[in-house]
Amino acid sequence: MSSNLSAPITLTPRRELWLLLTLAGIQFTHILDFMIMMPLGPQFTALFQISDAKFGVLVSSYTLAAGLSGLLASTYIDKFGRKRLLLVLYVLFALATLACGLAPTYDALLMARIAAGVFGGVLSALSQTIVADVIPFERRGRAMGIVMTSFSVSTVAGVPISLFLAAHLNWHAPFIAIAAVSALFAVFAAITLPVLTDHLKQANRPSALGGIRQVLADPNHQKAFVFSGLLMFAGFTIIPYITIYMQTNAGVPAAQVPYIYLCGGVVTLFTARVFGKMTDAVGKVTTFRRLAVATLFPMVGITLASGLPLWAILCITTAFFMCMSGRMIPGMAIVTSAANPQLRGTFMTLNSSVQSAAMGVAAFVGGSIISRDAQGLVQNYWVAALVGCTASLLAMWMAGKLVLNGAVPTQTLQK
Repeated sequence: MSSNLSAPITLTPRRELWLLLTLAGIQFTHILDFMIMMPLGPQFTALFQISDAKFGVLVSSYTLAAGLSGLLASTYIDKFGRKRLLLVLYVLFALATLACGLAPTYDALLMARIAAGVFGGVLSALSQTIVADVIPFERRGRAMGIVMTSFSVSTVAGVPISLFLAAHLNWHAPFIAIAAVSALFAVFAAITLPVLTDHLKQANRPSALGGIRQVLADPNHQKAFVFSGLLMFAGFTIIPYITIYMQTNAGVPAAQVPYIYLCGGVVTLFTARVFGKMTDAVGKVTTFRRLAVATLFPMVGITLASGLPLWAILCITTAFFMCMSGRMIPGMAIVTSAANPQLRGTFMTLNSSVQSAAMGVAAFVGGSIISRDAQGLVQNYWVAALVGCTASLLAMWMAGKLVLNGAVPTQTLQK
């Protein structure tokens, strides 16, 4: 997928803000659909009588399907306007999420999760591509900060409300609600998004397979894919199992689990904008490295929270969500800027596949590392955290190896 950056789309500040808020809304439902699986883990393991590893399959099936879908999408996605394709995929995603809510068995839920991943993974790539195409380099960190508030809103409001629905109705209710909200955002996107077809007018565009070959042959792209994979792998060795560990080992009652996501979401709702501005002011790589280091401490702390009072657990989990989501802002600004501007669309689609595959593999690795003792307590969770920390340190190193398009040449490695 290519980007016509020789004649960039120009939007008024108000129109640009509506664009970013619309993309944030779409990302909100996509992220919430993925996130809600994790706090529902104890219900699924008990209801379907499955192991933690099989629950990990439920989580990883979504991300692995998204990865494969991204590979397939890179062969056709450049043939359609951004808005038209986004709307079609978003409607299909909403229907797949509805199917999750109506699934009667584990196998049916697994199939529905795969379908949701197929459409949701491409949605993420399209949203990131639109931001990179429309927003100039020097303001891209702020733009990513606005879009990334979708993570904060999903944790501060989406997850607690979804858990409330699950507790007072049943586990089907959150997915049905997400599908309904997605339908509303689809209507909103149809009204507010610009057409975004300039990439179709570019002369001498490479063929789909030709564009893929060009992207994969670029050494800087290869490094960016490694960085992107490590970025996602680092957190997902432990994220899917936070609720299971907190309820079994840390003794957090199911009724208090929403506080974990509520506190984390409230803080990140404010810090996302701060980290976005810091990314533009201090530098993308510098900001990423600082936040990646800060993330290591709560990442390990979460896995050693057994026996701590609730207030201490909330401090650790809130710091984790703040730093983990915060590092994604400079991280994604780095990834989008590492792409060759003329190949950015294809690059971002393939990058979505890399990220989805990394999350799926990480969830599977984490589920394979942890186990249960005779009392049902989670064992070796700290080992999964150390694996994630190693990936985070490698991502910090790889970030400095990338050349970022749009940065001042003498400051390439700093920006």
